[in-house]
Amino acid sequence: MDEWMNDPAMKKLDPVKLELIKAAVMQTQGKSGKALVPVMMTLITGANKKGIRFTQEEIALILDLLKEGKSQEERMQIDRMVQMIQMMQKNGGPPERH
Repeated sequence: MDEWMNDPAMKKLDPVKLELIKAAVMQTQGKSGKALVPVMMTLITGANKKGIRFTQEEIALILDLLKEGKSQEERMQIDRMVQMIQMMQKNGGPPERH
């Protein structure tokens, strides 16, 4: 279950970021692709509020962890979610609803 902790990239992470990732992984276990969206949003926005910014490489690592054991469809949902999050980060927040 915790094989991902042995990934060499995990050892390079800031301990605070690592704790956030651990919490996100625990919250997403057994969830489908769509259910991962709020967890990722909470992870990123919570980190941002604390002044923590994940690099693109760190985000890719997190996503690889979240994709483990998921179907191709769920992996595609995760990829779409990432695109949405990246657009929101570039635009400074969630899209306005009318």
